[in-house]
Amino acid sequence: MALERELETFRSKLSELKGEHEGKFVLIHGEHVVDFFSSYEDAIKDGYARFGLAPFLVKKIQAFEQAQFISRLVDPCVLRRSACVHDSSMSLC
Repeated sequence: MALERELETFRSKLSELKGEHEGKFVLIHGEHVVDFFSSYEDAIKDGYARFGLAPFLVKKIQAFEQAQFISRLVDPCVLRRSACVHDSSMSLC
């Protein structure tokens, strides 16, 4: 499973993280809590700057977790232009 180590690290440290950092976003790489951020976007940017495409996890520290899934932040226009290079029949480019 992707991010298995990072999720386990988050779960194992959640009680101590909630005390001081509840409401913030935590960046986790492997078994290491890297840093805390006030916004998801800042945490994601820092994660990509530090680790590139290597696995890392950004999660909001909160007492009750809402279920959601975000794979990657990708600009749909960039994807559309990239597809145009490979498929000249696309008319939206």
